Amino acid sequence: MNYDVNTIFQVAGIGIVVAMVNTILKQAGKDDWAQWVTLIGFIVVLYMVASWIHDLFQKIKSVFLFQ
Repeated sequence: MNYDVNTIFQVAGIGIVVAMVNTILKQAGKDDWAQWVTLIGFIVVLYMVASWIHDLFQKIKSVFLFQ
């Protein structure tokens, strides 16, 4: 559980790439694909955050239960 600035940059990088692809697809008239790209980007970031929260809860559990 070693979090640093890289994790913030990972989430920000995914957000920037998804926003760019979304804009390009909307300009091309492919609104349905743009929504799918946004949804997939959101799910990827949500999975990353969920794994970090899981690690955090494991660390808290080990601190308070002295394991």
